[in-house]
Amino acid sequence: MTLNRGRVRWQCRRALLELDLVFARFLERHFDRLTDDQLAALDDLLVVEDHDLWAMVNGSQPVAKDSWKEMVELLRER
Repeated sequence: MTLNRGRVRWQCRRALLELDLVFARFLERHFDRLTDDQLAALDDLLVVEDHDLWAMVNGSQPVAKDSWKEMVELLRER
């Protein structure tokens, strides 16, 4: 199954301002170069509730799944 990049990009819009800013930078820097596997990992990660996702991105909570670690690292890039 091929994921719809436009749908995944839209799901990167978050209600939590901090995450929205992180995702804006991520989309600009990385999104267009993601492989299908990376896109699938991102799609899976995007189902996480904002506060839990923010905790993983800011390092106050461990990344819950190994398949998300690469995406979280890209989101953490400054």
